[in-house]
Amino acid sequence: MIRIVLVDDQELVRAGLRALAESEGDIAVVGEADDGRAGVSRVRELRPDVVLMDIRMPRMDGLAATREIVADPALGDVRVLILTTFDEDEHVFEAIRSGAAGYLLKDVAPAELRHAVRVVAGGEALLDPGVTATVLRAVAENPAPRSDDHKLAGLTEREREVLQQLGRGLTNDEIARELYLSPATARTYVSRLLAKLGARDRAALVILAYETGLVRP
Repeated sequence: MIRIVLVDDQELVRAGLRALAESEGDIAVVGEADDGRAGVSRVRELRPDVVLMDIRMPRMDGLAATREIVADPALGDVRVLILTTFDEDEHVFEAIRSGAAGYLLKDVAPAELRHAVRVVAGGEALLDPGVTATVLRAVAENPAPRSDDHKLAGLTEREREVLQQLGRGLTNDEIARELYLSPATARTYVSRLLAKLGARDRAALVILAYETGLVRP
């Protein structure tokens, strides 16, 4: 069972999300909050697998709440999925930089919402197809100054190849096929990259691949 917490300032939206998420029996909403500050408290209390997080809320917005969750070592297994009506470049880009494992617009189909929760809970990164190009364009056009680009120098040639495929958005199975590896070996390489590069999740690896120029749009 995938346990999720809903953080949105509109009660009607939370009710709708709960109904959609729980309709197939493998996802359970274990808590709700109507602002970012209360959301962080609920997440610390309940330790869910996934948080569905709105961006614009009173007291603390979803980006600040996401950063606080990601920065808490005790919440290392919690994944944040941003769900919002806003698709401006700065929101999408900042959400991923804040540590969100995924980003979906609120007009997503019910089946796609449940799929996104499952994907993120399984440790994968997920971006709405409608905003993926926006994120990657923002990364390419506005690279943040980095002092850790030298980390790529410590990667083997095969690890760099795997990181390139991650940057293209490929899953572990797709990476395995592309590089003629077994799925288990591909998973091992991804885990090794997470450890070597100090990345929280696959979304962070995708951003790093673009920021360092390893992958270009």
